[in-house]
Amino acid sequence: MTLPFVSVVIPMRNEIDWIERCLGTVFAQDYPADRFEILVADGQSDDGSRELLDDLARREPRLRVLENPHRIVPGGLNLAIAAARGEIIARIDAHTEIEPDYLSVGVETLGRTGAENVGGPMICRGGGPVADAIAAAMSSRWGVGAQFHFATDERECDTVYMGMWPRHAFEEIGLFDEELVRNQDDELNYRLRKHGGRIVVSPAMRSLYQNRETWKALLRQFYQYGLWKTRVLQKHPRQMSVRHYIPPTYQLATFVALAVPLLRPLGAASLILYGAAMAAVTLVEANGFGPRVRLWAALIAIHQSWAFGFLVGMVRFAPRWLVPEQPAPRLGEATHLEMEEAR
Repeated sequence: MTLPFVSVVIPMRNEIDWIERCLGTVFAQDYPADRFEILVADGQSDDGSRELLDDLARREPRLRVLENPHRIVPGGLNLAIAAARGEIIARIDAHTEIEPDYLSVGVETLGRTGAENVGGPMICRGGGPVADAIAAAMSSRWGVGAQFHFATDERECDTVYMGMWPRHAFEEIGLFDEELVRNQDDELNYRLRKHGGRIVVSPAMRSLYQNRETWKALLRQFYQYGLWKTRVLQKHPRQMSVRHYIPPTYQLATFVALAVPLLRPLGAASLILYGAAMAAVTLVEANGFGPRVRLWAALIAIHQSWAFGFLVGMVRFAPRWLVPEQPAPRLGEATHLEMEEAR
């Protein structure tokens, strides 16, 4: 039986330190070399990574480099998917290294489960005292609540890391929403589930993700996640769960309490209780005094930067409640210019 042709799509911008490593693991797949291609959508990189890609493409016919004038992830993904020849689309992120059987296991899982999207857990790799603490926090149930961060068995879930889809899924529900700088995968997977599709996380699909390595980068990342989650809320209110509202509600209530003289003792008490609760988590999930302190800080940074971003988004995007939402682009409806750029 002929195996399905797979198109690996990789959105990236300024990844000189990572893209060659990532591509090396894709080229090393045990999936037949003549049954997959790689499309990298480059968002106008200016750090030398585009030149590196062009050089690799001259030596490797399976690799195609596309110009992504949008510069952000969803635009690059859509260009790559529109140009892809595969029956199956596999998204790989530039900061990720996949195991040699990743594509084989993904194709098998799609066929066996009948799911419309499959992916593996996000296994984070640190690389230093701060990066290790960030990795531990992102892998904790108390850090990021999505199941794909800590799944240990195959199960249905709301969303997965990266993802592999049969091409017909995009033909039925449309492509990624190009407005969403972040959270575009959450939004697309919600539309997929609303359409009746199933999403499966399988620990057999193994990869390593290089998480952020500095406090500044972590704060910026989760601030953006919170900010753009507001737009997902406006587009699809039912996509939200209770856990999404807890951090911003707590942050806003605590800020109001601290700002009102009569309520300041209550606000101070809530901060102490929250800090103590996070300290209790670190006692269970970290070894050694130093890592515990950094894990404690990383958990708080994730919660509070996400919450602050969400609250800022509620103000920034407030006028959008009055504007009808536009549907995501459909496969086959890309402009002529975009298709020429993809080729």
